[in-house]
Amino acid sequence: MARISRRRFVGQAAAAAAAPYIVPSSVFGRQDRPAPSERITMGFIGVGGMGQANLNSFINHKDVQIVAVCDVNTGGKNGGRNPVKERVEKHYAEKAKDGSYKGCEAYKDFRELVARKDIDAVCVATPDHWHALPSLEAMKNGKDVYCEKPVTHLFGEGLVLIEAQRKYKRIWQTGSQQRSERNFRHAAELVLNGHVGKVEKVHVTLPVGHDKPAGNPNQTEVPAELDYDFWCGPSKVLPYNGARLHFHWRWNLNYGGGQLMDWIGHHNDIAHWGLNEDRGGPIEVEAVDFKYPPADVMPLYDAPVRYTVKSKYASGVETTITSDPGLGTKWTGDKGWVFVTRGKIDASNKDWLAKDFNPGPVKAYESNDHRRNFLDCIKSRKETICPSEVSFCSIVPGFLGYVAQAVGRKIKYDPKERKIVGDEAADKLLREVNYRAPWKLEL
Repeated sequence: MARISRRRFVGQAAAAAAAPYIVPSSVFGRQDRPAPSERITMGFIGVGGMGQANLNSFINHKDVQIVAVCDVNTGGKNGGRNPVKERVEKHYAEKAKDGSYKGCEAYKDFRELVARKDIDAVCVATPDHWHALPSLEAMKNGKDVYCEKPVTHLFGEGLVLIEAQRKYKRIWQTGSQQRSERNFRHAAELVLNGHVGKVEKVHVTLPVGHDKPAGNPNQTEVPAELDYDFWCGPSKVLPYNGARLHFHWRWNLNYGGGQLMDWIGHHNDIAHWGLNEDRGGPIEVEAVDFKYPPADVMPLYDAPVRYTVKSKYASGVETTITSDPGLGTKWTGDKGWVFVTRGKIDASNKDWLAKDFNPGPVKAYESNDHRRNFLDCIKSRKETICPSEVSFCSIVPGFLGYVAQAVGRKIKYDPKERKIVGDEAADKLLREVNYRAPWKLEL
């Protein structure tokens, strides 16, 4: 993988700003049900739990036509390409009165799906270790991308996707949907407008990890409907275990990042929003109190059960990302505090919480529907509320925390150059992308 310099980033950003966008004819729609030629055609890569949730949302937008699905699983209780294909076809067949519906194709290999010329955008909702390659291949083929969080499994993958989005001039939305909810936007605006005063510290709370099998550890025979080698893809092929598949792959660091990386793209994303650090990051990171599963569980899950990542920013703000009770984000300044989580917002001054309270002149990007924002930006070619660079910067403290834990010391980070400074061994570890052959990460 090539290193990405600040000069290359700036140059490509300037080129992207100067170049005209070419908008496919299929993206222009009407208020009623658009004609087939005027709909945004979409393909879905990974149609398990979150993939189906995304599909269920997109399919109800009148200007969307789902034409393809892809999964290495043919079918079963956790989804699979064939039953999802049938459900999509049934949905459209019931609505198509003009005989225009042509059906939905099902693929095992994402490369076949993204090579189709008639697809405008893809949704990637695979396990984390499969986020980068399908997304990159989609952008190479001229597709816009909606990808689940965390944006990548590895730090080095994130650098490549940011460069790819600029190079190929694609629209990108990461599924950090909290940015499209009013409470989170209101909390960020309260902080950005100085109501808490000078921010001194931020406390980000994420879930505790897993120290016992969460699935069926006795299922060791690969199900007939699953291509397990393809499922492992660029990552190591571990012996098949039913408790390490579907939702629970998250707890093994070959495929996910534990609760730290599974949730950092939510609550630390909001922390960065309020700190105006969307494209920034910490200058120093320390990992403390990492506790792992017991020895008899470690072959199955190896992500930390407990963890704390402490960061310092150039502004002087100190943040703590930890596995304490009470999910959410709390900014504390010299004049007060604001806390926000799903379904709740609180503050030291209750007047700030009134529905008619105007936080001030600094306004955060407003989106009230995360997937609709993606579709609208496909049409306008404007940046989404959560493009690849913003969502990547939100999870960088997690990557750095894992490296600091591995090397056993504090590390210093340059958020502009996106590299660890003064510690070559740690920086090499941060940037490693060791894919299993024949998979390669190439722009």
